[in-house]
Amino acid sequence: MHLGLEVAGRTDVGRVRQSNEDCYGFDLRHGVFVVCDGMGGHAAGEVASKIAVDAVLNYFRDKEPMAADAQLVDAPLGAQLLSDAVNKANENILEYAEGHASASGMGTTLVAARFAEGRFTIAHIGDSRIYLLRQGSLLQLTEDHSLVMEQVRRGIMTVDEAKRSTAQHIITRALGTDDNSPPDLAEFPAETGDILMLTTDGVLRHLEDSQIQEILIEKGSLHAACDRLIELALAAGGEDNATCVLIRVKNEESGARQALTN
Repeated sequence: MHLGLEVAGRTDVGRVRQSNEDCYGFDLRHGVFVVCDGMGGHAAGEVASKIAVDAVLNYFRDKEPMAADAQLVDAPLGAQLLSDAVNKANENILEYAEGHASASGMGTTLVAARFAEGRFTIAHIGDSRIYLLRQGSLLQLTEDHSLVMEQVRRGIMTVDEAKRSTAQHIITRALGTDDNSPPDLAEFPAETGDILMLTTDGVLRHLEDSQIQEILIEKGSLHAACDRLIELALAAGGEDNATCVLIRVKNEESGARQALTN
């Protein structure tokens, strides 16, 4: 029995910012999904996030990709390919910044997932996150590359203190800030009913994991769940751009279909 996918995505500028530096995109045919949260002045964050999304999608669209990451020769092929796509995104951002003075210092977080042969490969860099809802349990699959979470991991502060910290916006790794910014990678088998959530911190800073879990379980429609997650972030203040993409694994007989929100 083959597995198919259903997907919904939405982004919102929020209630405070004038521009949306988040960007997302996906290609069901190639099983690739990307969410980015840009940073940088003079709209450079918008440019960086779009460059990253386009680079990862085009890596798999343009031709049958060949892994070129020598550091991952012993890793599964899926991880090699996704890592190579993210590295290409980093190169494209750096190249653009070199040719545009107004884009100096721009960068972006990234979370990406690729589904192939019944398995998910995920990659992340920065403080956007990927969650998995499986059989009613919510699992956080990524660890933030941020100053406060580094301090949490070292026992310097608690998770609650990190959530209240004025430094929570400081990230320690991002695309476009270094020639070598490798993503964290993971790979795992997909199961029917799995829901993968890719999201930016504009959603996460306002929602507890228990709220996310409840919404993903209660909302039968991915479209409705996506709307609810964004609406709660806006109702809580909407200080930042808010973006999420939800992917559900289905039996192919149920039909792999695409659900979009704007």
